[in-house]
Amino acid sequence: MQDTLREGYTALSRGDLQTAGHCCRKVLSVKPDLAEGHFLVGLIAQDANDLHTAIQGFGSVTKLAPGHAAAWAQLARLFMRIGHVNRADEAIERAVQHQDDNPVVQDTIATVYSLLGDQQAASEWLEKALTQQPDNPVFLINRANNQMFLGEFAAAQHTLEHTLTINPDNANAHWLLSSLRRASDRTHVVRLQQLVTAAGNTSRELAYLNFGLGKELEDLQDWPAAFDAFAAGAAARRTTIDYDEAGESAMFEALQQCLTTEWLATRPAGHHDPSPIFIVGQPRTGTTLVERIITSHSTVHSAGELRQFDGAIRRLVNYQGKARNSVELARAACHIDVARLGEAYLSTSRKLRGHLPRFVDKLPTNYRYLPLIVAALPQAKIVHLRRDPMDACFASFKQLFADAYPHSYTQLEMARHHARYYRMMECWRERFGDRFFDLDYEDMAANPEPQARALLEYLELPWEEACLDFHRQGAAVTTASAVQVREAAHTRSVGRWRRYTAQLAPMLDTLTSLGIFPDTGE
Repeated sequence: MQDTLREGYTALSRGDLQTAGHCCRKVLSVKPDLAEGHFLVGLIAQDANDLHTAIQGFGSVTKLAPGHAAAWAQLARLFMRIGHVNRADEAIERAVQHQDDNPVVQDTIATVYSLLGDQQAASEWLEKALTQQPDNPVFLINRANNQMFLGEFAAAQHTLEHTLTINPDNANAHWLLSSLRRASDRTHVVRLQQLVTAAGNTSRELAYLNFGLGKELEDLQDWPAAFDAFAAGAAARRTTIDYDEAGESAMFEALQQCLTTEWLATRPAGHHDPSPIFIVGQPRTGTTLVERIITSHSTVHSAGELRQFDGAIRRLVNYQGKARNSVELARAACHIDVARLGEAYLSTSRKLRGHLPRFVDKLPTNYRYLPLIVAALPQAKIVHLRRDPMDACFASFKQLFADAYPHSYTQLEMARHHARYYRMMECWRERFGDRFFDLDYEDMAANPEPQARALLEYLELPWEEACLDFHRQGAAVTTASAVQVREAAHTRSVGRWRRYTAQLAPMLDTLTSLGIFPDTGE
């Protein structure tokens, strides 16, 4: 039985989920109370992105072996992924209590603290893991990410360079290194090109390498080669993810059908807490820039990109589906008790909101639920970022995201998604335009002070000069903009897509065919 269990773990390590699952079932049929068998169930399900089964698997481990620190740590990470912060907090306490100086568990604990927004605690746990295994590439990559979040870019570069002395072909390390600084010569470009053409790369590795290559070629203003690299990276990444475009389209339509002004007029009073500030829109449109401006104010805390609002909706309507987008979920949400929704959001986000009077939730995709936010939290403020459609689409197309925005890896899917978003925001503006504040990225980048003053006036916050020095703020940044937002506002990215007019013709043609007209500079 132990041989079969070892075979299952070995199969999992090489990505053979089918063999791992077979071994797991064989072991548990003989000994159904074997904790390590259920732990393997959790790991397999986690790799398959079946979060419900993963939680069940690790949960079974903690019942059979309450001191199993690794299972508690994995549970904490999964709870964070689905927005159950309070459960994650309880699980991480148990993991810390039982961790017994296990470096793998310490690394997982660090990941959870990072998700909880405590980058300093994450740093401390990563150092504990690295003390025992200083050359573990996984730990080193996580440490470099943590250092980038904290703005410790020189330290992050040193960590990544050390990683590459241990594993010179580590695609993730090369990608992160590319994002850290502007390329001034082709030294690293040549290395990336060698790695891209090497045999045996996985799709995920090709995505890392090509996105890193594209970024450095852009730094060097080698525009055609940069686009080819971005396109290759996007194509590789697209093979690794599922994207239900029809489901997204149907959900958007269902939400707009039922969330009307008449619907809002018939809702009971929501929760009258004035502390939340939502920043919504598309990614790569200045949402992090604006968050940094707002949270430079002495009374506002950055809570990061919270999944709590969507999670509260799913729990309150008892949604059992696994789909990211669902007509069933949209229709059920229209009948939700908005006061309970507001309370559930505030309750589950409490540990992430800090101790200041106001906090920012900058999950861009909350735009879908804008009327529900208005109903559930009538005193909340909502800031919507707008950006030229082609700049917005291209900025996402050339960005490798962790586990979000699956529409962004082909030009046509990206354009069609943006058109759906654009039409939805037009609908919300027509119905609820007095309940949110539109802010144009181009205006903020070109002339930040008047935009920042108008923004703070909308938020009913007194002006503070620190809001113009947002790039000097020391707080951690955990988004794809971690490096950029340490700079002052600039316009280098405005109109960037025009460098690639010929290559981006499919994206532009799709947008214009759907009635979305970017600024072509003509």
